[in-house]
Amino acid sequence: QQIQEALAAGTIKPGLVVEVQKKDFINNREGMKEKIKEFSLSNLRWIERLDLSSKPALASDSNADGHEDGQSENDDFNREMRLAAQFYFLLITATSRLKPLSDDHMKKVKSKLLEKKMSLERSEKVKKMRDLRKYGKKVQQEVLQQRQKEKKAMLDSVKKFRKGQVDKIDILDETIERQPKQKQAQQMKNGQFKPNKKREFKNKKFGFGGQKKRSKYNTAESAADVSEFSARKAHGKSGGNASKMKAKNKRPGKARRNNIRNRGKK
Repeated sequence: QQIQEALAAGTIKPGLVVEVQKKDFINNREGMKEKIKEFSLSNLRWIERLDLSSKPALASDSNADGHEDGQSENDDFNREMRLAAQFYFLLITATSRLKPLSDDHMKKVKSKLLEKKMSLERSEKVKKMRDLRKYGKKVQQEVLQQRQKEKKAMLDSVKKFRKGQVDKIDILDETIERQPKQKQAQQMKNGQFKPNKKREFKNKKFGFGGQKKRSKYNTAESAADVSEFSARKAHGKSGGNASKMKAKNKRPGKARRNNIRNRGKK
């Protein structure tokens, strides 16, 4: 009532006060009992529950109505004997119940064990394949590294052999030895050793080695040699034949060209 009066007076704005609805608690006993029955294991077969119960075994010194004497309450040996007798009775009962169901149950157990065994074998096989794949990659990398190392060593030996640093190399299970210079010169002279076509072309074009610079410079002998000198060629006087050739190749005039053209039209 005070809150309603405050809202009417305007001291409290709407929305600040939320009315909480009271929750009603329902005690449905019948529904709870039905749910307990649904959860109960009594609806399942005994082979799925495997529960047994029995009455306590009577001791040898118990009364006719089943009550024990006060002296046997503290007798641990007697109590253990009664528990053993009770367990033995339950064992016989369970064995008698399991006999007709043992075949089907053992088949299920066997199928489960086989399935588990096959899954383990598959996982072990996959693991071995993974390990073999890793080992194969490792071996492949080692082989590639070894090949690269051998290739590099072979190229280094060939380079040293070409430079003359070594006189013998082993390539592809063959030993190559450097021949003496006199023997090479004798073979080239006899025609036994011939360079390839590319080398012959370069030799023909550039020569056989030696200094190429200043090879066309004049020397004292070339400057003194005047055997091929011609005064007519030097001063442009080639004689009458040259003038005749020049006159022969002279272009006719315009009038003459017109006459030749008109003559061809007639």
